[in-house]
Amino acid sequence: MSRTLRVVLTLVVTGLCTAYLVWKIDLGRALRVLADTNPLYFLAALVLMVVTVLPMAWRWQLLLKTKGVHEEIPWLTRAYFVSYAAGQVLPTSVGGDAVRIFETARRHPGQGDTAAASVLLERAIGGAATLLLAAIGLLLAVGHHDVGPYLWIEAIFVVGTVILGFLLFSPRARPLLRLGKPVLALVKADRLVARVYSAIHSYRLHVGVLLTVLAVTFGVQATRVLAIWLSGKAVGIDLSPRPYYVMGPLLFLVMLVPFTLNGIAVRESFFVSFLGNLGVDADSAFAAGFLFFVVTVFLAAPGALILAWEGMRGTGRALPREADG
Repeated sequence: MSRTLRVVLTLVVTGLCTAYLVWKIDLGRALRVLADTNPLYFLAALVLMVVTVLPMAWRWQLLLKTKGVHEEIPWLTRAYFVSYAAGQVLPTSVGGDAVRIFETARRHPGQGDTAAASVLLERAIGGAATLLLAAIGLLLAVGHHDVGPYLWIEAIFVVGTVILGFLLFSPRARPLLRLGKPVLALVKADRLVARVYSAIHSYRLHVGVLLTVLAVTFGVQATRVLAIWLSGKAVGIDLSPRPYYVMGPLLFLVMLVPFTLNGIAVRESFFVSFLGNLGVDADSAFAAGFLFFVVTVFLAAPGALILAWEGMRGTGRALPREADG
C-alpha cells in the first residue's frame, strides 16, 4: 500500500470517527466525567496491563527458541515496551510489530525471516485467542446484555481467522498463494513474502508450541479485558466484567486497523457504540475509552524512557549477538 493511500485512509477513518463522536457526546460533560476519575481503578488497570508483558515475552521467546533463535526474557520484555512506544506514533499495533521485527533481525543477523515469522504468528494466534475469548463472552452475555449487533462482526472475524489459518498451515493452500505471486512481483516483495511464509508454515510441525502460545495469549487477553473494565469503573460505569468479555476482544481486533494513528477516535467511537447498546451514556463511554487510551500511553512510557536512556548513552538498540546455535 502506498504511503499516500495510507495517509488518505487514515484521514478518512479518523475523520468519520471524529464526526461520530462530535454527534454523540457533550465534550464539556465528558471532560467533567474524566476529571472525576477514580485513581485507584485507573492504577489497577495500568498494573494489569504491565504485568501481562512478561508472559507475552515468554511466549515470544518460545516461538523463537523453537526455530533455534535464543534470546533472554529481559531483552524481549524491553522490545515489547519499545514497540508500545513506537505504536504511539506509528499506525496502531502493526507499527509496533514492525519495530520488534526490525530490532530482532538486527540483533540476530541472518534470522530476519524467523523474526518476522515469530511476530506475525504471534499476531495470528492472538486473533484466534481473541475470537475464542469473544465466543465465551457472548455465551456469558446471553440473557444478561443485548450484544446481538456484534454477533455479525464476530462471525466475519471467525471466517477470516479460519481462512488465514488454512492459508498459513495447509499445504493445499500453496497453489492458491501462487496466484498472488505476480502481484507481489510488481512491488518486488514476492521473494520476501515467500521466505516469511515458509518460516511461518514450518511451525505446523510444532503443534505443542502453538497450543501453549494460544493458551498464554488467551490468559493475557482475559486479563487485559479486566483492565478495560477497570477503566470503565474508574469513570463511574457500573457494569460487571461480563459484557466487557464481548467488548474487549472486539476492541483488540478493531485496534488492528492499520489506517489510524494509535487508534485515535476509532477506539473512543467503539466504546461509545458498544456501551451505548448497554445503556451507558455517550459521555461516560467516551471517557472510558479515552481513559483506556491513557493507560496505553502510560504502558508505553517505559519504552520511551529506554530509548531516551540508550540514546544518551550512545548504545545501539539492538546490538548483534553471537550467532545462534
